[in-house]
Amino acid sequence: MGLKDGIPRNAYMNPIAMARARGPAQNSGPTIQDYLNRPRPTWEEVKEQLEKKKKGSRALAEFEEKMNENWRKELEKHREKLMGGNESSSKKKEKKKKEKKKSNRVSKIFSFLSFFALGLFLFVI
Repeated sequence: MGLKDGIPRNAYMNPIAMARARGPAQNSGPTIQDYLNRPRPTWEEVKEQLEKKKKGSRALAEFEEKMNENWRKELEKHREKLMGGNESSSKKKEKKKKEKKKSNRVSKIFSFLSFFALGLFLFVI
């Protein structure tokens, strides 16, 4: 069926044979030898680079600490402004704390009861 006058119509081309016929592949990048022969720093240079990194991180840490201190001072000033004449606000805070304690107690009791009910449900099953 695939022959016409003794010539195959759809010839199968072997990809391996075609690759061999093309010849060796062109190198598209550095070879392993190039990679191994690249210039590398000496041990002393490596140590110097590591010290520079440590110094840089120390400077950054010191800068962050100074910024944090400045921010804390600014917050303290702001708090003093707010707390300066408002003694009623402290009473409000105490009331809020009491309310939180009450609501916290209720939520704890509710969670205990729901856990207990779940245990009974599982025990029945």
